[in-house]
Amino acid sequence: MPIDCQLKLNTNEIYELLVKKLIQSRSKTQSDLANNKRKIAKKYKISYPSNAQLLKAYHELVRKEILKRNLPIENLLRIRKVRSLSGIIIVSVLTSSQPQWKTGENLSCPFKCLYCPTQKGIPKSYLSSEPAVMRAVLNKFDPYQQVQARIRALQATGHPTDKIELRIIGGTWNFYPKKYQTWFIKKCFQACNESNSNFRSLEKIQKRNEKAKYRIIGITIETRPDFIDKKEIKRLRKLGVTRVELGVQSIYNDILKLNKRGHKVEAVIRATKLLKDAGFKICYQMMPNLPGADLKLDEKMFEELFSSSSFQPDLLKIYPCSLLKQAPLYKWWQKGKYQPYKKRELIDLLKEISKKIPIYCRVQRIIRDISSQNIVEGPTKISNLRQVIEKELKEQGQECQCIRCREVKQNYNPQEKLYLFRKDYDASKGKEIFLSFETKKQKKLYGLLRLRVPSYIFNKGTAIIPALKNAAIIREIHIYGQLLPLQKQFSSISPQHKGLGKRLIKEAEKITKQEFGLKKITAISGIGVKPYWRKLGYRLKETYMIKKM
Repeated sequence: MPIDCQLKLNTNEIYELLVKKLIQSRSKTQSDLANNKRKIAKKYKISYPSNAQLLKAYHELVRKEILKRNLPIENLLRIRKVRSLSGIIIVSVLTSSQPQWKTGENLSCPFKCLYCPTQKGIPKSYLSSEPAVMRAVLNKFDPYQQVQARIRALQATGHPTDKIELRIIGGTWNFYPKKYQTWFIKKCFQACNESNSNFRSLEKIQKRNEKAKYRIIGITIETRPDFIDKKEIKRLRKLGVTRVELGVQSIYNDILKLNKRGHKVEAVIRATKLLKDAGFKICYQMMPNLPGADLKLDEKMFEELFSSSSFQPDLLKIYPCSLLKQAPLYKWWQKGKYQPYKKRELIDLLKEISKKIPIYCRVQRIIRDISSQNIVEGPTKISNLRQVIEKELKEQGQECQCIRCREVKQNYNPQEKLYLFRKDYDASKGKEIFLSFETKKQKKLYGLLRLRVPSYIFNKGTAIIPALKNAAIIREIHIYGQLLPLQKQFSSISPQHKGLGKRLIKEAEKITKQEFGLKKITAISGIGVKPYWRKLGYRLKETYMIKKM
């Protein structure tokens, strides 16, 4: 029935009519959306409808099969669009400081670093006021409930949830009891499989996720460099882990010692090499403004991360030291033994650091998600520090070249000509080849692939996992832009599902065979991505997808 013929309708019916009108009129812009909202509100004498209300009405129409899924409308109504603009959805799940079968002692980390806060009932390094922690507390730290609640929240704001990057946070993952680790991972997979049965093995639960509605395409854990060895790497792969966030903080032994870190930089170098040779993606958590550091040393530290082949992280989280009452450093500050950088000093430092980040690294975050109310003093009270830095760099005619700053996001143009770029660099005694599809001046990044020829290929060493013997490793393949549902094969709003990934993989296979003489290529794969690799001729062996050429 035409919208003008409707007379007495309740509010929900009016919202449904508005959704239908948006589809009929092929509304594409926020201006179109606003105009239609105003007309409906005036006609039916209701308050101006929010996007959340319209999304709810839209999902109800799809559920009733009155409408089919409409990606342009979902994109138009989506709230906080940035959450799915990198091609995936991140679901963060917090571990418990006291697992169900252990009470009393905080099991999240045994160390007492100066800067690290401790709060009763919360995993070390986290505070109860952080959003992810509040969600965990609300769900009683149950991983199944946390994942399900996060999926529902993302769907309610219009985000597809087909491809999930699971991020497990809270203390030092490898310090938790092995039984708890396995139980935790199982619960996360069960939440995505929408099945809470405890009688299946982890392997069977993972296998089910390959065809689940919500597929886990990667798992990230947080840990310390000194907790990484060959045995742990094998265990991480069985759990399905594909990326490791290392709490590096500093690469200088005197600063690590002063801050009671409990390990030396040699542990960072060793962990990085072991992880890369096993195909993991590596994120370093770095902490400027630690006791013992200064502005010049901090700037030098970030230069060394990429000038030295011993480090070369794929991703960075830059967390300037925050002064918190819950950390031992607070007493140092009270005694005058520590002083945070001034606001201008930190901003200028981070600007210099941003200029030096290479195109193959992604800066995930700048500053922790800690409430300013918890910070005693210092510039980390500025919650939008990254935006401040980007604005000032732009005003000076400069910009950060990291992956995150160049991702295509909403600037996708189907007619844009793309070029295949290649960047080779030495890392951890192996060779890294960074392949990417970008615009001609490399201002917009559409997709990337990280190919590694491991160190043991060059020094005739032994692979940690036999399946990796005499093979190059695809450590990452990622196509950016708006996340598209798995069943959607084509869309004008995103570069996903257009064959860019296959072209990058084909190039990696060519390089592996022709330049390095290797007849086998492997890929570290998230559980939910295995069907994709099988279509390209890869087969599962010892948790890796392998292709003989």
